[in-house]
Amino acid sequence: MKENWDPRFRHLFMALGFVCFGLGALGAFLPLLPTTPFMLVALWAFSRSSRRFHHWLYTHPRFGPRLQEWHEHGIVPVKVKVTAISTMIVSLSLMAFVARVKWHVLAMAGASMLIGATYVLSRPSRPRS
Repeated sequence: MKENWDPRFRHLFMALGFVCFGLGALGAFLPLLPTTPFMLVALWAFSRSSRRFHHWLYTHPRFGPRLQEWHEHGIVPVKVKVTAISTMIVSLSLMAFVARVKWHVLAMAGASMLIGATYVLSRPSRPRS
């Protein structure tokens, strides 16, 4: 836990941690909501507010292993990459063909997803030997 943070922000970081954890937990069940980015933010926020909740999330049986892989090796497993990219494609397709959003909104969403996809795909999938 980062000790040099102003203790007045502790409750703000704690609230951010729980909100992001909740969104990430929903993302485990809802296909269009990501899990890992919210869990990473939750872990970061807990690291600045509560050793107990940081440890709880870091060692959580469902979410902990991915967070540990990221923290220790900076990896994004292939399964997570496939899920992320597939979700982006489905989301963009729904925007284009079902919601029929305006082309400039679609272009901005596509550009944002391309940036995210590029980052996800640039991460290693396995720890380096």
